Amino acid sequence: MALSPAEIQARPRRYQALLAPGTPLREGLERILHGRTGALVVLGSNRKVDRVSTGGFALDVQFTPTALRELAKMDGGIILSSDFERILAAGVHFVPDGSIPTVETGTRHRTADRIAQQTGMPVVTVSASMSTIALFLDGQRHPIETSEAILSRANQALATLTRYRERLSGTTRSLSTLEVHDQVSLKDVALVAQRIEMIRRLDRELRAYVAALGVDGRLLEMQLYELTLGVDDLATLLELDYRPEEQEEMTFRVGALEHLDSTELLDPHVVARQMGFGEGMHLETRLEPRGHRQVAQLTRIPGSLGRRLVDHFGTLQALFGASTVDLLEVEGFGEGRARLVREGLARLAEAAFSERLD
Repeated sequence: MALSPAEIQARPRRYQALLAPGTPLREGLERILHGRTGALVVLGSNRKVDRVSTGGFALDVQFTPTALRELAKMDGGIILSSDFERILAAGVHFVPDGSIPTVETGTRHRTADRIAQQTGMPVVTVSASMSTIALFLDGQRHPIETSEAILSRANQALATLTRYRERLSGTTRSLSTLEVHDQVSLKDVALVAQRIEMIRRLDRELRAYVAALGVDGRLLEMQLYELTLGVDDLATLLELDYRPEEQEEMTFRVGALEHLDSTELLDPHVVARQMGFGEGMHLETRLEPRGHRQVAQLTRIPGSLGRRLVDHFGTLQALFGASTVDLLEVEGFGEGRARLVREGLARLAEAAFSERLD
């Protein structure tokens, strides 16, 4: 059965995680690398693998890093079970179809690339002369880098993510101020959505680094969690606040920005159209928030009651103008909660005025 584009895109990350530092397979490959004896290892077996295999020794023994290292000293390749639990054969000579195109030049790498394309199974090579490990999958070569090399790039991406998160916080504060003063434009909303998507892209990149680092990526994973906390919730609240009345929920999404290229993402006009704002709206079009994001900032007000509050008043400005008596008309609100809402809204308004003065 043919794989979907999403599944094909996810496969390299899955196998890179299985080859990450700290895994038994990676330990075995590192031993081969340090022993300066190359290897070709097929990660799984099927009928197509059988058809390109000749000679060798059928083993079907428990996989261990030491066993992999010792068997790599023999001429020929190694076949593992798909779960990497068993070594099925060693000393195998592979004869893939020579007409399969490949850009590789070395004999081992050309063979590995063709096996992967012909059988659909991932193949790993260890090069003694170049001191490298590579994964061949779906016609692509994916270098398996050292933790040091991955961490160097990951730290650069993490520094960029930190700056983007600071910019998102500033843009969101500006939006809050404009909401209180009823001066939000389409451009203001598009800029917040733009920042959210930038953070999400860096998040995806860094998660790939975390997977590739294995046990060495735990600190990076914790930092990534802290920097992206609340971003998805912000996107959801932004959608709830600004989705045009005529738009369906699934046709107005911040998530739609993932389909834009980097240049398009920098254009607020393109961002607004991609999110689902109508063609007739220009960047200076005034928008009226419903108030979901502001209400979510009120402490001690459950989410369900917050949504009920917004549904009752309809807009943020109507909510700001509501008296305690008006709030008591909302189902589930007694005097205590009504007072909390009034005090909370007053604090938000005060903070917005202070932000504007600064």
